[in-house]
Amino acid sequence: MAAQPDPTGELRELASDCVHCGFCLPACPTYQLWGEEMDSPRGRIHLITQILDSGQGGEAAAAHFDRCLGCMACVPACPSGVRYDRLIEGARAWAEGEPDESGTGSARVLPARSRRERAMRAAIFATFPYPRRLRLLLAPLRAAQRTRLDRAVLRSSALARFAPEAVAALAVAPTSTGRAQAGRWPERVAARGQRRAVVGMLTGCVQSVFFPGVNQATARVLAAEGCDVVIPPTQGCCGALSAHSGRRAEAATFARRTIEAFERAGVDAIVVNAAGCGSVMKEYSDLLAADPAWADRAAAVSRTVRDFSEFLAELGPVAPRADLELTVAYHDACHLGHAQRITAQPRDLLRGIPGLKLAELGDGATCCGSAGIYNLVQPEAAAELGARKASAVRATAADLLVSANPGCALQITRALAADGGPPLPMAHVAEVIDASIRALPARSLLG
Repeated sequence: MAAQPDPTGELRELASDCVHCGFCLPACPTYQLWGEEMDSPRGRIHLITQILDSGQGGEAAAAHFDRCLGCMACVPACPSGVRYDRLIEGARAWAEGEPDESGTGSARVLPARSRRERAMRAAIFATFPYPRRLRLLLAPLRAAQRTRLDRAVLRSSALARFAPEAVAALAVAPTSTGRAQAGRWPERVAARGQRRAVVGMLTGCVQSVFFPGVNQATARVLAAEGCDVVIPPTQGCCGALSAHSGRRAEAATFARRTIEAFERAGVDAIVVNAAGCGSVMKEYSDLLAADPAWADRAAAVSRTVRDFSEFLAELGPVAPRADLELTVAYHDACHLGHAQRITAQPRDLLRGIPGLKLAELGDGATCCGSAGIYNLVQPEAAAELGARKASAVRATAADLLVSANPGCALQITRALAADGGPPLPMAHVAEVIDASIRALPARSLLG
């Protein structure tokens, strides 16, 4: 007998909100790529409904769910307010074979992934959410880059055929850790001048290992704006990568640990500088809603989460800004623009810097192809989306590309390197503001 995929009826209720109007189609990057109905949000919702009716799905359905970026561009485009984010995460939980929310059965309603796919995904989720483990990979990565072994691997057709995820990971790996080296974080950074707020700062996984300079800039800007910055040493992964991939039980474990860490910190707000992390932390109340011991605590923490740009806009910047004679192109990270609906704040903050000119990308808010682990497990589609994004960036003739998510930074940097054009530096919004507050020369962001 097929497993019951929706014991609470939540997915069926959410799917019934879709009126099949098609407004989601032009917003969906995978529909743009292939023009295939089942690779659109509307088509995937139809597949979900079929599986709910039958209790089982086939390999084709699993493939269409896997090809979804989870970029959420369809959510603001939908006039009916369909919660596609909840629907696709539910479908991915089926693909992962997650236990259902009642805890009494399995949600294996889709074919099991191949042994190779399971091994690769296990390796990804055993590494990326753990900064210490991820940091251990830096030494062999740098050695491979110095000896150009990485280039030989990338040219290997055999490895690309049998382990495309490994090749994709090597392709997007950064060649440096940015403008600063990782080190031990202080537990508190004191406000400069009059204290206006006490905030916690999420250091993240990929952000803390590959982009430590972003965290350092974030802490300096918050302190300059009158915030005591608390950095809990017990924090770890927030659960974003797991949640977006349908691994809800794993995500819930990470969420509980994060909640405990920031509860003890006693802060007014939790400031997050990675779009995907902020999106999930604001949804902790949904993730842990079925857990009576954690539901209220999750909701309380979620209410305090703010993206870096969102928090600065609410607080009101007071630190003086010095001139930065730069033209910057701003890229909307999907989980900031679509999921959190934060688009104006980072642009306003950048426009508030004297001398800085803001250029808009011609492709609007189309996903760059990063999408959590998407560029690792769907490398061909990710590469095509990355190439489109690189073309849009080049068209701005900007001196610097600015975004608010580490995955986007890795993906677009790779795409720009692949198009044969000149190198283009990339920075986080916090790094640009930090350079202006510290009166650093524009070239400090271009090195």
